Amino acid sequence: MVFVDAPGRNRPTLRWATPLLLLACGLAGVALALLAPAEREVLLHRWGALSAASTDWRLLLQADRIGTLFSALLLHASASHLIGNLVFLLVFGLPTERALGPWRLLGLFLLGGALANFAAAVSMDRPDRVILGASGAISVLIGAYLALFPRARLGIVLPLGLWLQFVRMPASALILLWALMQLLFTWAGPAFGAVAWWAHLSGFLFGLLAALALRDTLLREARRGR
Repeated sequence: MVFVDAPGRNRPTLRWATPLLLLACGLAGVALALLAPAEREVLLHRWGALSAASTDWRLLLQADRIGTLFSALLLHASASHLIGNLVFLLVFGLPTERALGPWRLLGLFLLGGALANFAAAVSMDRPDRVILGASGAISVLIGAYLALFPRARLGIVLPLGLWLQFVRMPASALILLWALMQLLFTWAGPAFGAVAWWAHLSGFLFGLLAALALRDTLLREARRGR
């Protein structure tokens, strides 16, 4: 999926938050790759977000665990996991940052990502799973993108017979299809892979509602900037 077009929102501010997040996730991935397997396993269990049964959700808010809801956003289980998240962060992060500004985007990414990890940790049926990756936080940005650019178009490459066809489609249709898939996968649970689907869904809803709440503020700021 490649970002193609979005309605213009003229903000002259430098977009530094998305590149910073890309760099942080990338450096964390390189650092993990350089560790011995045993050391990597210890680090992931220490700084990843551990799941908890729904009756033990208060454990996630203890001083020694609440920080892992944030640190887990930078840690990824594999190179493919990292690269996939970086692509989506680039596609949705830059245009969303253009509308929100870097500080708001950074706040949404961190706070929404931590809340998404919390939702995933509570929803799991076992207390010994480790939640890793920026997927929940990126889902926040996808939800914010939908609220801010409802008429945008995204380009996708479809395999049609022997040819690859580049097709432009409404972003809202693709994003809502993606959200529906996340909802269906939450019902499938572990049978459809070791993925924290609730992190994706809750992050998406948080980003969508947060961006909708900010739209009037952004419009007022845009008028003052003219």
